[in-house]
Amino acid sequence: MSDPTAADVRGFIAAGLPCEHLEVEGDGRHFFATIVSAEFEGHTRVRRHQRVYAALGDRMREQIHALSMKTLTPAEWAATAEAEARHHPHH
Repeated sequence: MSDPTAADVRGFIAAGLPCEHLEVEGDGRHFFATIVSAEFEGHTRVRRHQRVYAALGDRMREQIHALSMKTLTPAEWAATAEAEARHHPHH
């Protein structure tokens, strides 16, 4: 079984979790994902991560060796984007 690509992992997450925004970077063994989903509303960070692991299912044990993630609600994502725009104004 070959190591999954970042696009594969993105597809696995998207198939099991409705996302407003989803970015995945990685090298086939270690991945970092930014996941924005309305399903995260009202849940702790641990519960959000459990929801992503549930979406990945067996792949988390068999194919993906390490996954770091930032899990945000749409409102949190919008606030983050606004904060970044204020810190990094376009010239």
